Amino acid sequence: MLSAPSRVASEEPTLSSESHAGPWKRPPTLHHTPRAQGRAAIPNQQRGTSVPAPPPRPEGLDGFNSASPEAAAAYLLTCCASHRWAMRIAAHRPYPDLDALLAAADEASYDLSAADLAQALTEESSPGLHPDAPQSAHTALRAAHAAYESRFGHAFVICLDGDGAANRLNQVLSGIRVRMTNEWDEERSIAADELRRLARARLAHLVCKHPESDTSRPARRVL
Repeated sequence: MLSAPSRVASEEPTLSSESHAGPWKRPPTLHHTPRAQGRAAIPNQQRGTSVPAPPPRPEGLDGFNSASPEAAAAYLLTCCASHRWAMRIAAHRPYPDLDALLAAADEASYDLSAADLAQALTEESSPGLHPDAPQSAHTALRAAHAAYESRFGHAFVICLDGDGAANRLNQVLSGIRVRMTNEWDEERSIAADELRRLARARLAHLVCKHPESDTSRPARRVL
């Protein structure tokens, strides 16, 4: 999901099974923080739409279930950077099968408070392009991301599972164009659902010993 990672966070949380849904209030504008916050640093990785570079992968679901609380939380934080989300899922182990684990991840995602969501989005980065992509594509994508982040205060997140690599740039650009017309609260809700889908897909990839195909591995690679 077994050697434990060297650290979980700058302040180790106490595991709790309680959810923390709170009133939906607009937090201050977010700023990106170093990815070392909340988990081991992940160099040269894009978080917006691709597979994370997690601590050594646990040996399937059994390995995740038997990991120490600290190790389990560290694995989970590579899927979603909300500490409460990670603690809640880790505290409810063991899970009988992958479907049960993913259902728990969805439930925890739906219960994220405004502060939890802000914490998770702060650790996301907008999806980028492969270095070999045309310069014009890099320029267009950077401009689109800059406009989105200026308007909403956090990275653009989108789950592109199942989309072919050739179509991802268009999907991101069209997604930004459409979502730029949203009101702040509406876009926050959409970003929360995209983050939930990303976290679910990342978690499935993390605990699967033998992913069936590349489409089972969610986005954290460059486009």
